[in-house]
Amino acid sequence: MADDNYGDRGPVSRGGAAPRPLFAVAAVLLGSFLANFDSRLSTVGLPDLRGAFSLSFDEGAWLSTAGIGSQIFIAPAVAWLATVFGLRRVLGIPSLVYAGVSLAIPFVHDYPTLLTLSVVHGLLLGTFVPAALMIVFRNLPIRWWLPALSIYAIRVGFALDTSTSLVGFYVDHLGWQWLYWQGVVIAPLMGLMVYLGTPNEPVYRAFLRNADWGGMLLLGASVSMIYAGLDQGNRLDWLGSGTVMALLVAGAVLFAAFLLNESLVGQPWAHVNVLFSRNIGLGLIVILLYTLTSLSNASLVPNFLAAIGQLRPEQSGLLLLSYGALPMFVLVPVSIWLLRHFDARTVVVVGFACFAAANFWGARLTHDWAREDFVGIVLLQAIGQALTLLPLIITLLSNSDPSRATSFAAYIQIMRLGGAEIGVALMGTWLRVREQVHSFYLGQNLEVGNVDVVRILKQFADHFSAHDAGSAPARAIGTLAGFVQREANVLAYIDGFWLCFWLAVSALCVVALITRAPPGPFTPAPFGFAKTVLRKCGMQVT
Repeated sequence: MADDNYGDRGPVSRGGAAPRPLFAVAAVLLGSFLANFDSRLSTVGLPDLRGAFSLSFDEGAWLSTAGIGSQIFIAPAVAWLATVFGLRRVLGIPSLVYAGVSLAIPFVHDYPTLLTLSVVHGLLLGTFVPAALMIVFRNLPIRWWLPALSIYAIRVGFALDTSTSLVGFYVDHLGWQWLYWQGVVIAPLMGLMVYLGTPNEPVYRAFLRNADWGGMLLLGASVSMIYAGLDQGNRLDWLGSGTVMALLVAGAVLFAAFLLNESLVGQPWAHVNVLFSRNIGLGLIVILLYTLTSLSNASLVPNFLAAIGQLRPEQSGLLLLSYGALPMFVLVPVSIWLLRHFDARTVVVVGFACFAAANFWGARLTHDWAREDFVGIVLLQAIGQALTLLPLIITLLSNSDPSRATSFAAYIQIMRLGGAEIGVALMGTWLRVREQVHSFYLGQNLEVGNVDVVRILKQFADHFSAHDAGSAPARAIGTLAGFVQREANVLAYIDGFWLCFWLAVSALCVVALITRAPPGPFTPAPFGFAKTVLRKCGMQVT
């Protein structure tokens, strides 16, 4: 196959063990967390950014779409770029440019300039996570792979659980500018760690001469346009908007052109047949289901507390920090130990079972639920985060072909970033539509002249008449309408938890179809009772 031309220069084989692996691990840590924190901060802190930049709601929405869409555009190509140009060039130089852009953005007050810098900001940020994963395999000894991958994996849950508190802290104590300026401090430090922890590699000009630039541009543009259409669809009324339809149709056409391109070029960059491996295809589907299932943590809990509980980000963020993020320091070592001794599929099943239990619990919420009522749900979600993504990555890597590493990495990044952001957009639409449905049906039960309705309106009117008798009837009707809207929102969030529950169940069904991975560096070493059983069954135990 044409992909095999990249086999001896693939991400895993090129380079070698880093002479200073601690610096390489630090680079992975900083790059992964910076990318996820920055993306989450710009999303959670968007209302504060709209106020700071004096943006309309529409302008703020496009600002967020531009920043995340540009990350999706560049992320699939990063593995190939790092293979050809070396990690120092792909991570080191962009980290300094990123720091400069992050420093400048808060001083910009012209919207076109702000939008342009946000696109550049997103393009640079989109290189950090994929390149950090490359560091693990190309510059660390095998014994470091699992701990380094655990850092890479938990960044998602940790960022979700701490970003809300961090936004509140920045806005209330340091200033909204620090939503950007944290990158000014962290990005250069990450670049220094990359310089110290990775070797200086030459540019492979032979690969450049045969580069599949068209495939990279087509895939990145198609997925980012589809994301933009889905992200704006909830705001612009989906099929009723020419902009949304143009983005979705153009994205689909470009993706079809990408598939055609990969089947025609001599050296395809990300040939789609890499997905035809049973375990790889199923594993990517499970990662997509994971990103959708974890929306109960990223979206439902904090948004419910904001919309129904009327809590500020720093108030709801304390719950996610205390019971979601901090337990990760205990759960991650447990996850590593489990993966060293048990099949990764078993660990994934436990993780999705925790997600399913958390969502089943959340489906019983009422408008009376306060922050403390979500403690058990957030704890279960934290366990699910720790026991799901890392073993999923191990499963995919154990079944991957090193000769097709760049192709595999491209689709991993699409599922990682594109799936998560598209899932957030679709969840927003789901909540909006379900709220409208429940509001309609609840309103059907409030008939004009109904004895119960008249009685409740009279009670409200009597309460308000003590302050202003003239406006009391109108205020009574407004209060009753507010109650209907509140209950419709509660029912919509219940539907959201049910949706995430069934997504977790679907993921468990797909995991059951994944077969055992071939022996490799991630093969678990059974112990105790498990080792005895395997020996009696005549299986080789290492």
